Amino acid sequence: MSLSLPDAISTYFRISNGADVSHIAQCFTHDACVFDEGETHRGHTAIQAWMRATREKIEYRVEPVSVSHQGNKMAVTATVTGNFPGSPVQLDHAFQLAESQIQSLEIH
Repeated sequence: MSLSLPDAISTYFRISNGADVSHIAQCFTHDACVFDEGETHRGHTAIQAWMRATREKIEYRVEPVSVSHQGNKMAVTATVTGNFPGSPVQLDHAFQLAESQIQSLEIH
């Protein structure tokens, strides 16, 4: 399924699926915050480190399957498939946008 997503969110999912993590600055604001698995990662350096560590720990693919938005908030449900117990799972990604970049992301 092809979904219409803002460029910043499309870039985030491309990076999540193995694209160069150094492109984080193209999709996240400099002071962006990511909340995942009970931890908060703030700023480009911390977000890059989180993404690299996740990729080193497990192999996975993320496929957005539905999207809804209200104002500058966008919710994307994605199927995550990989070499982890319980795969595949559906995770909700709650994005808050600032202008054309991601200000915050919560993954549940």
